[in-house]
Amino acid sequence: MEWLTQAGHEPVDCGPSTYQPDDDYPVYVMRAASSAVADPGSLGIVIGGSGNGEQIASNKVRGVRAALAWTDETARLARQHNDANVLSLGAREYSIDDAVGFAKVFVETPFSGVERHKRRLDMIAAYEESGVLPVEP
Repeated sequence: MEWLTQAGHEPVDCGPSTYQPDDDYPVYVMRAASSAVADPGSLGIVIGGSGNGEQIASNKVRGVRAALAWTDETARLARQHNDANVLSLGAREYSIDDAVGFAKVFVETPFSGVERHKRRLDMIAAYEESGVLPVEP
C-alpha cells in the first residue's frame, strides 16, 4: 500500500484491517477483484499465503483475469500477454521487496494488444459469457 501511494496510485484496502491467520480470504479477495472490474482500467492486487487460493477466488469474479506472480517476468507477462487485471501475491513465498517489485512491474506494464493475445482473451471472455467451449479455428 505504501509503495502504491508513493507511486501516485490510489489503493483501496479491502481488508482485513488486521492480520487474522484463520480468516476466510474469499471475503476480501473477491471484494478486491470485484472492485477492479467495477472500475474499468483499474487493477487489483490480492495477497495471501501462497497466492494460489487468492488467484482462484479472484478468477471466479466475472471479468477478472487474475495471475499469480513469482518473478518479475511472470508479473510482466501477466499484463503484457494476458491483460491481467488482478495480481495475486504469496506472502509466504518471497520477501516484501520482491512482492513490491512484482507489483511495480505489474502496474507499470501495459497490455501489448498483439492480435494473438487479443484473440485468446476474446475466446476466454466468450466462454465466460456463454459457457460454450471455444473451438479450433
